[in-house]
Amino acid sequence: MSLHRKGRAALVLALVAVVAMAFRVSWNALRDIAGAVGADDTAAMLYPFVVDGLMALALIATLVLTGDARRFALRVLGAYTIASLVLNYVHGLVPELHGRTVDWGRLADWDPANWALVLLATSLPVGSIYFGSDLVAKVLHHRPDPIPTVSTNAEESTETEMKRSMADLPVSTPAPITPNVTVLPRPMAVGFLKSTLPAKPLPSIAPAPAAPIERRAVAAESTRPRRATGRVPAVAKSTRPKRTPEQLLAEARKATADWPDAKVTGEGIRRALHTSPANARALRDTLLAERARTVEVGG
Repeated sequence: MSLHRKGRAALVLALVAVVAMAFRVSWNALRDIAGAVGADDTAAMLYPFVVDGLMALALIATLVLTGDARRFALRVLGAYTIASLVLNYVHGLVPELHGRTVDWGRLADWDPANWALVLLATSLPVGSIYFGSDLVAKVLHHRPDPIPTVSTNAEESTETEMKRSMADLPVSTPAPITPNVTVLPRPMAVGFLKSTLPAKPLPSIAPAPAAPIERRAVAAESTRPRRATGRVPAVAKSTRPKRTPEQLLAEARKATADWPDAKVTGEGIRRALHTSPANARALRDTLLAERARTVEVGG
């Protein structure tokens, strides 16, 4: 990085040196031209800064501006470059201008050419005032284009939601639920279901003495100890009449009549018939077997 910066700095310094030397060579010719069109010594000495100085200003403006403003700066740069080249060329063709032997002279023997060259030489200072002011105003009012921001957060959310039926897995058996049951010295067992993830066995905790529970009028329950299982409230139980395997198979055939084989899955049948995963898997196997037999008979 340090070598890269040093190289750029050396390139800029070399460019400045070349431009300074070129300005000194052009300055001599433009000074003589200014004296030939009637400028005094002070004006003739400042005249090269008017022409070549505006060229430098237009060059800097092209590096800052964009769009139409940049194209305008390029036109000004090109116009003043051509004008400086023409005046330097004329200075080389007219020997009388080299030693400043006269304060007033002709720039060309042919009158129309002389008039055009005098018009060019005298109009450049006025053009420098106009174009220079315009370029400076454009640079001061220029607003650089905003740089698009790039997100540097490498941990952007790339979640892809994937849904896969448990009935279509190679082993379509539900994950076992490991209950952790604490048996109290009462006929009623209280169970606390833990997470289905494997966990270390916990030691049994001695039951704390419980306060007597106020008896309420409830329906008579069996005094036989029951396993700690999750009881489904009566209001949550389905009111759909229990269907026989034949009825389920008939409904499955009707629901999947226009399904392709790839869509005949246990999860799809379970959702369509609102049945258990085990029944859905059995119906899936039966339907696929029937379709296979139909294909064999048709072939």
